[in-house]
Amino acid sequence: MTKKITKIGMQKRPGRYNIFLDEKYAFSVSESVLINFRLAKDMEIDGQLEKLILADDDVAKAYSKALNYLAHQLRAESEVITKLKELELDDNVIDEVMQKLREQNLIDDQNYADSYVRTIMLTSDKGPSVIRQNLRQKKIGENLIDQALQQYPEDALLENGTKLAEKQLKHYHHFPVKVRLQKVRQSMMIKGFKGDLITQILNNITIKEDPDEEWENMKAQAQKLWQRNRKYAFRERILRTKRSLFGKGYSTEFINRWIEEQKI
Repeated sequence: MTKKITKIGMQKRPGRYNIFLDEKYAFSVSESVLINFRLAKDMEIDGQLEKLILADDDVAKAYSKALNYLAHQLRAESEVITKLKELELDDNVIDEVMQKLREQNLIDDQNYADSYVRTIMLTSDKGPSVIRQNLRQKKIGENLIDQALQQYPEDALLENGTKLAEKQLKHYHHFPVKVRLQKVRQSMMIKGFKGDLITQILNNITIKEDPDEEWENMKAQAQKLWQRNRKYAFRERILRTKRSLFGKGYSTEFINRWIEEQKI
């Protein structure tokens, strides 16, 4: 059974049109669907054609939502797919939309990964390992990640890693040098820098040692430990305090010096 288009009316919403069949409202379509099917007054439409029109309009609406999602920033393919799935669209509709976006170069995981690496390099203190992990979470392929990481040259890695190391050294300045270096190394590894590069960076940084400052810091720590261990007998109190200070990285010379002062 066929019906005839008796009226095509423009909606208040731009780009949408109401289709009337046999003087009754039937459905609405986007402008692209209107053009694709050359819908016009007096055109006859059967049930099969109507299904095709509505299916194409589903794709058009989903495509429009995808464009809105992409309007604000670059997105990985996985992000767009997730967004479309949240709209509870059929998989075939999502597949068509994604194919259309790819053909128009509106999504490109290599471009996304390249841009992500450049942005992180210029605006953050994260190293390659964290970058790789973050891109994997976006379901970017390993080969694409490898290619993108070439946007982060060795000289930039060295520069950013050095800035991070110097920042962390200042942050942990109240620790003994040995412990300070351990904490800086750990922080840099968490940020995504590899061990060999960290070693290279730390070897090139001159770390100023201030025995007087370290002595004062150790005394402050020792006093806290001494107070904490006050419930123990004097000998046990000394042993526990010494053990804790050794664990914090303070030198045997300073520890013994402080312990001797407690015996006076």
